[in-house]
Amino acid sequence: METFENLVRAEFAPKHTYLNTASNGLLPARTVTALHEAARMRADGTPIGPLYENVELVRASFARLAGVPAERVATGASIAEYGGLIAAALPAGAEVLTAEGDFASLVNPFHARGDLKVRAVPLERLAESVRPGTALVAVSTAQSADGRLADLPAVREAARAHGARTYVDASQSAGWLPMEADADDFLAAVGFKWLLGPHGAAFFVAPQDFGGLTPLLAGWVAGEVPWASCYGPVEQLAQSARRFDISPALFTYAGLRASLELVEEIGVDVVHAHDVGLADRFRAGLAELGHEPVPSPGSAIVSVPGLGHRQGELSRAGIQVSDRAGNLRAAFHLYNTAADVDRLLDALKA
Repeated sequence: METFENLVRAEFAPKHTYLNTASNGLLPARTVTALHEAARMRADGTPIGPLYENVELVRASFARLAGVPAERVATGASIAEYGGLIAAALPAGAEVLTAEGDFASLVNPFHARGDLKVRAVPLERLAESVRPGTALVAVSTAQSADGRLADLPAVREAARAHGARTYVDASQSAGWLPMEADADDFLAAVGFKWLLGPHGAAFFVAPQDFGGLTPLLAGWVAGEVPWASCYGPVEQLAQSARRFDISPALFTYAGLRASLELVEEIGVDVVHAHDVGLADRFRAGLAELGHEPVPSPGSAIVSVPGLGHRQGELSRAGIQVSDRAGNLRAAFHLYNTAADVDRLLDALKA
């Protein structure tokens, strides 16, 4: 059996110290190969049936990672499209509770409705802020800006106590933090960050009863028999969450199939221990330098106030991190090592 180190070494050879997975994950070598093969199929005029088959293989792989049956997983392109479906299903005047400063793709669809009551509170007060009349609590598992983790068990308990649904955006955690999609009403995640896929794919987990959602974006792929649903209105929507699919970016799914195979091969628990261990090493090093990061215990994302202005300088030195609202954001994933952490810390001493 291959070790974690051997698998990672075979798949990744970054030319820089890359600590920016919270923006984009690196593509494994097997994913790059799969993308080239898919492009060659199109160039050669080869039948592309296998590319459509990739979508179902990816759906099944994400379902295993999420801990739900594949029938509950829809495939799309963005978080916002699924937020739009949830927003459209809410009655006028319904209250949606969100965390202050959460990612725009999660919260904006509810503001765009114009007739919903969207209330934002500090992340730490989210659970205690659920009240009678709250229809939905929408929150990211990990905050994009600074890596803080939502107390999802507390949020779920409070939502159940008040008859509210929960909608979780796992884009900044799927791939390093084990998912419990069955514990929430709705869950969505993109595939190009911690899941190591190309851009252009997102996942949506719907409840068995579809949660009252109308498949407003449904086209031919949302039919129970897609190839028999190409012309005229779709006569029978899929009896699974596939009714919420949109037409797939086939190259993306070819690459994502390979990426998710790697994530499953290594195991999210192993990745979690590795990523959080590096983040903790960085936090300890920051303390020695006199810097205090935003408190985010247990997160693979570390954000340091007041150091965002150094992002450009670090990039020129070959260390890729992010500047988020003046904070320096570093994100640690399976291809990173203790040497990467130490190199960033040494650069911050200067």
